[in-house]
Amino acid sequence: MKKKGHTPITRVKNPEPHISDPDWIIWAAWADRITFEEIEQKTGKTEGEVIKIMRHSIKPVSFRLWRKRVNQKSIKHRKKFEYSRKEITSKIKKNDYL
Repeated sequence: MKKKGHTPITRVKNPEPHISDPDWIIWAAWADRITFEEIEQKTGKTEGEVIKIMRHSIKPVSFRLWRKRVNQKSIKHRKKFEYSRKEITSKIKKNDYL
């Protein structure tokens, strides 16, 4: 007997909730690929408001880990991310000529 062909379903540990769901802000704050600017554009919540939401919504230990992660990664702020990308690109170009 031959198996029917089907496309496997990729399951994500933390799937993206709907944007109208209050948990979307928490999900987006944890996601590295979503900047604070994008969160503000989609929800109207500023970085400070997102920080307050995170402080009240998650455990204190998780909040400290999240703040440490956000402060170390340049991805959460678009300007820092673009600057770091330019810096990396210039280093790569310099190394090409050596």
